[in-house]
Amino acid sequence: MTLYPAIDLKDGKAVRLTKGLMDSAKIYSNEPYELVKKFEDMGAKWVHLVDLNGAFAGEPKNLEQIIKIRQNCNVKLELGGGIRDEDTIKKMLEIGIDRIILGSIAVKDPQFVKDMASKYPIAVGIDAIDGYVAVEGWGEVSSMKATDLAREFANAGVEAIICTDVGRDGTLSGVNVDFTVDIAQASGVSTIASGGVKDEEDIKALIKTNKVDGVIIGKAYYEGTLDLEKMFKLV
Repeated sequence: MTLYPAIDLKDGKAVRLTKGLMDSAKIYSNEPYELVKKFEDMGAKWVHLVDLNGAFAGEPKNLEQIIKIRQNCNVKLELGGGIRDEDTIKKMLEIGIDRIILGSIAVKDPQFVKDMASKYPIAVGIDAIDGYVAVEGWGEVSSMKATDLAREFANAGVEAIICTDVGRDGTLSGVNVDFTVDIAQASGVSTIASGGVKDEEDIKALIKTNKVDGVIIGKAYYEGTLDLEKMFKLV
C-alpha cells in the first residue's frame, strides 16, 4: 500500500476543499513546497498534487509553485488538474513531474488517454458522484458510470487509476472501500483510493481488500485525525 499525501494548489497556496467546492477552500500553507518536504521527511515516496485552478481553467495555473516543489523536493510527484493535451503533458514531464493524471479528458476522449499512456507515465483520475463520473473540476456529472469508464482502461497501459468518491472528499467521513474495489475489479489496473479518508481504520480496511494499491491522504493529515508518520511505518 502506497500512501500519497495530497496537496491541492489554489492561487499558489496549499488548500483542501470539501466535496470539491472551490469556495470551501481552507488554506494550510502559503509555501506548498515546505509541506512536501515535511512529507518527504516522514517517509513519503510519492506526493499527489492537484492544480485546482488548472482543473477549472483547462490548463495548468500553479506552475510557479509546482516548479518550486520539484526543485526543493526529492519525492516522486504525480500531478493532475487541467492537463488535456500532449504538449502540456510533455511540459509537465520536462519540469520533472513523474506521473500525469488525466481526468476530464478520459471521459471525453478515452482514445487520447490510451495513446498518451503508450508513451508517457499516465494515471487516469475517475471522480464519481453517486457512481457517475464527474468532470470539469467536478462541476459537471456525466451519464457514464465510473465502473464503465474504469473498464475502458483495462489493458490500456495506464499506470494507475485514482478513484475519488466526490461526495466524501474532504469530509473525513471514511473512504468508500466498496467503490474502490469495484473500480479495481472493473479495470484490473493498479487502483488508488481517494476521498473521505479519516483514520488508520480506513487504511487497514483498504489493505484488507488485497485489491487496492494506494490511498490519497489529505484532510485526515491536515486536521490531525490520522498520524501520517505512524502510517508510513505501518505500511
